[in-house]
Amino acid sequence: MPKNSLNNGYAAQPTACKNLRAQHKVVKMMRLLRAVGQTSLATVAGLGDFAMFVSRAVAATPATRQLGRRWIRAVHEQGVRCVSVVTIVGLFTGLVLGLQGYYVLARFGSAGALGTFVSLTLTRELAPVLGALMIVGQAGSAIAAEIGIHRNSEQIDALTTMGIDPLGYLITPRLFAALIVFPILTIAFTLVGLAGAYLSGSVLLGLDSGVYWSGVHFAVQVADVRECLLKALVFGVVTIAICCHSGFTTHHRAGVSGSRAVSVSTTRGVVLASIATLAADYLITSFLV
Repeated sequence: MPKNSLNNGYAAQPTACKNLRAQHKVVKMMRLLRAVGQTSLATVAGLGDFAMFVSRAVAATPATRQLGRRWIRAVHEQGVRCVSVVTIVGLFTGLVLGLQGYYVLARFGSAGALGTFVSLTLTRELAPVLGALMIVGQAGSAIAAEIGIHRNSEQIDALTTMGIDPLGYLITPRLFAALIVFPILTIAFTLVGLAGAYLSGSVLLGLDSGVYWSGVHFAVQVADVRECLLKALVFGVVTIAICCHSGFTTHHRAGVSGSRAVSVSTTRGVVLASIATLAADYLITSFLV
């Protein structure tokens, strides 16, 4: 073989390898863009489906029969059954805030500002957020599982066959119940948390009770209470709607069915509702501050 032909063959090999690597990079980039595009389209489609779901549930209000009785049942489901967990969490949250706040403020000679610190922290942030998370864990998971079982057992299809709107029958009462349950339980969380902080700050650590309660009285303004109730209302509607939607679309879970699909829907509903609570908290706070 001539010497020039060997040299040309050796020179062509690196060029071919470079071309193959470039093609491989292009293929990987195309796959990445395709995956991002599919995920984005699925997210937008899911948000649109969720918006239509909530809109149809609200629009079904006038045609829903016996709405009052189902609303009372939904209030019991979301409110009465969650009172114990909300108050217990609120009490220990206040106890921890009282301890940590006292020691931190005492470093700067401001232990008397404990009431101000605890009241604003609870009213503006912790009470609506932690209260919503507790209700989601207690009632939201039960709602997603119950509606998911209805879907698996074809009870929702039976309602449609009988001419009853399943959204009005199952979803609408729960959405309206959230409008009253979440604010009431948030207020209860705040009051119990203030009492817990009083126990740890005044009773255990010796801070004068008059100083503590005067700080609470002068710190909390109408705007703080308004922000607290607004967050509770938004969290209530968003989280309960997410849990209801997750259970209602149990039959859309790919690769799973039966009890496994109900389990996946329940977990998905609780996780998404918790994330939505924190995201909505940031958005509301950023607009109101």
